[in-house]
Amino acid sequence: MYLSGAAFSAGTFALPDIGLFTLTELAEQTRRLTRATTIPLIVDADTGFGEAVNVERTVTELVSAGAAAIQLEDQRLPKRCGHLSGKSLVEPAEMCSKIRAAVAARGSNDTVILARTDARGVLGMDAALDRAKRFLDAGADWIFPEALGNLQEFEQFARTIQAPLVANMTEFGQSPLVPLNDLKQMGYAGVLLPVTLLRIAMKAVDEALAEIANSGTQQKLLDRMQSRQELYDLLGYTGYEARDRAYFQHEANS
Repeated sequence: MYLSGAAFSAGTFALPDIGLFTLTELAEQTRRLTRATTIPLIVDADTGFGEAVNVERTVTELVSAGAAAIQLEDQRLPKRCGHLSGKSLVEPAEMCSKIRAAVAARGSNDTVILARTDARGVLGMDAALDRAKRFLDAGADWIFPEALGNLQEFEQFARTIQAPLVANMTEFGQSPLVPLNDLKQMGYAGVLLPVTLLRIAMKAVDEALAEIANSGTQQKLLDRMQSRQELYDLLGYTGYEARDRAYFQHEANS
């Protein structure tokens, strides 16, 4: 799973993706997700909430919350969505110090440190490749090249950087939507669809509200809904009921 900073900002706080949520809020959301499922979770920690020593605290908190991987990026605050203009970057040396702090803070834990570079859209492809190499030398485990412009750039990155790579297949951005199998064949280890489900859900909300406003009822929407029983099955509702009865039965028998 991927806890996207953009989706978390928009879906939870109705805020844009410019680094406005706090470490405490991100850590709590991480705990909620890791309690609910055993699927490994990548957490988007943006710029790490400060300098190298702040990154130490960030990694400590997110590891404690159950993160399987922690993503850090080389933007400077105020950060921007990776597919928009107006981004500015920290110097490679500063980002490398953050990565070293992250590696030190995870200790013996096997949490993956995922280093994202936004250099392609600011300084060009050569700078992005150079930063990726430096970030690996600093101890990053995986590399995330943000906002690559075409298929050839995805291929070039995979040929040049000998490390697990993550591709971002966000919609309406700078990158083409490359099929998952094609990225796998290039050698990408992971593919993010970070805001896909939020966008689908919000579009459905818009359409549902329009239908209710027009007709005065949700009757025509029923076949597009998750049923009550489907929701209860997903939540394990009957298991809670059974345990509740068992607790009271024990009291009645004592």
